[in-house]
Amino acid sequence: MRPEKILAPAVFAASLSLQAHTPMQSELEALEEVLVEGRRKDLIGKVRSASEGVIGQEQLELRAISRPGDVMEASPGLIMTQHSGSGKANQMYLRGFNLDHGTDFATFIDGMPVNMRTHGHGQGYTDINFLIPELIRTIEFVKGPYHAELGDFSSAGGANIQTFKSLPQNRISAGAGENGYLRGLAAAGTDFSQGVILGAIETTEYDGPWTDIDEDASKVNGLLRYSGDNPALEWDVLFKLYDASWNSADQIPQRAIESGLISPFGSIDTTVGGETRRASGSADLVWSSNYAENKISAYVIDYKLQLWSNFTYLLDDPEKGDQFEQLDDRTIYGGEWRADWISGAGNGHLHHHSGLQLRYDDISEVGLFNTRDRQRLATTRLDSVDEFSVGGWYELEWLVTERFSMVLGLRADYFDFEVDSDNPENSGDTSDSMVSPKLNLIWTLAPNRELYFSAATGFHSNDARGTVISVDPKTGLPVQTVDPLVRSRGAETGMRWRWANNFNSSFVIWYLELDSELLYVGDAGATEASRPSERFGFEFNNYLQLNENWTLEADFAWTDSSFSEPAPEGNHIPGAIDAVVSAAAVLELPSGFFGSLRLRYFSEYPLIEDNSVRSDGSTMLNLLAGWQLGD
Repeated sequence: MRPEKILAPAVFAASLSLQAHTPMQSELEALEEVLVEGRRKDLIGKVRSASEGVIGQEQLELRAISRPGDVMEASPGLIMTQHSGSGKANQMYLRGFNLDHGTDFATFIDGMPVNMRTHGHGQGYTDINFLIPELIRTIEFVKGPYHAELGDFSSAGGANIQTFKSLPQNRISAGAGENGYLRGLAAAGTDFSQGVILGAIETTEYDGPWTDIDEDASKVNGLLRYSGDNPALEWDVLFKLYDASWNSADQIPQRAIESGLISPFGSIDTTVGGETRRASGSADLVWSSNYAENKISAYVIDYKLQLWSNFTYLLDDPEKGDQFEQLDDRTIYGGEWRADWISGAGNGHLHHHSGLQLRYDDISEVGLFNTRDRQRLATTRLDSVDEFSVGGWYELEWLVTERFSMVLGLRADYFDFEVDSDNPENSGDTSDSMVSPKLNLIWTLAPNRELYFSAATGFHSNDARGTVISVDPKTGLPVQTVDPLVRSRGAETGMRWRWANNFNSSFVIWYLELDSELLYVGDAGATEASRPSERFGFEFNNYLQLNENWTLEADFAWTDSSFSEPAPEGNHIPGAIDAVVSAAAVLELPSGFFGSLRLRYFSEYPLIEDNSVRSDGSTMLNLLAGWQLGD
């Protein structure tokens, strides 16, 4: 039986769950909040698919975290790397995708989208450096396009990060490390009227190990929140502010090191780097009855990025150099209405979930400029863009029998693009729509084993500039426009089982295909042609709590990725990672001491070069030890 099954949309549902009922119950009970705080706890009977999960602050505190992006690696198989300075968004890899900075992985923090559409650097740009790890309550992650509440950028998966509304305890901390690392954090909350006021501020400084530049990374994060509830309503008002600047130690040529021109920690162009800011305000209101709950939310995000890069140094312009600036300046307006309710009674009663999501990106400037020492020399391309989308979705959970349930979903999205370019030939407007069905089947084989099958279609939007472009901004040659929305199709099957009260495992086999991998290349201001692709693989995840002090983790993911249409250059997808192995041993003592040893290995799919096979591998080892003082 599944009498305590948590409602399927526990993930991405603001921790709202409706409990399923036994066939003997004749009346519908009130909605009940269910919080799932740990990815590694038993999720049998609590999720829609085999590959989703939850991790809470208790587990995050025992992870080795050197930057905010590291928290995302709590999702097994997801790799977060960093290049071009500490302030830039992470490079992401998952299920055979080189996700660039977030394309095909939808990320939300406190209900607000992080992925940036039609961005100056790359489509779906996902910068989570404004996140304060100690304030994270839960990270809810999913893989694949099987969740109706997710739309754009969710083909490979997504993550919903929720921060605390009230802290378990106030905290103040300061840290220092090598290479000029300094960090301070203060966070405190207090009761006020019928709610709680929470405030936090974080500052970070870092110079880096470089020999000829100081990274001079400087970051300030601020948060102010007022939330509360009474018998009729729950409310949440949240303000966030983030500001950062940095210098970049960019990629360097091997021959420059071998000739002695620079050291391995040197730079060719010492003036590249970036500046960014993000300010947001959001508000949520929740009201409920005996059989239903409604939530309405709205947000405004003010965002700007200036990024200076130099990949070819003196190749194109030996006199002034090849440095360039990417600019993005926008305001985002959005909101969502969501409803969850129960109908019917007895065996086969139904859980319903629906929502309507709106988003409008008012991009005043998105541009590409030739620069020298961060001073503009010429404009390659400068545009203003209005991009609007509306998405509606519905999901039905049906407990067909005591051991079998299904979740049927349908999503419809509409996008409208309007581009005003400095070159009239690259101006225009277009629109597109897409309907995406979802299916999740769950069999309870035994109280400790559950089998899943999921199939769905999804999509990601293309850069608005690529949908109306006529000529290459650099060469003036004709180019072909791209489809506004790109379809994906996926399926997976898997199992979760609990070997004992302290040992959980999951195994997933999955498949995903994408109609096109066309990319808008912010470095060139034009669209880069690509082909349809397909990926398949498996994941095997394990968690063992040996006793009150020791826990062990071991995860393995393997993927085969290729373009599905042949071409002379081969079918390899650049940057596709085929294997990820991670393991961890964590020691936690009642005295407050904790230690964590984590090993992660990942390898790139073999490349064919001059009839030889080359496999690139990388290994990361993290060590963490510390003491927690006080309650």
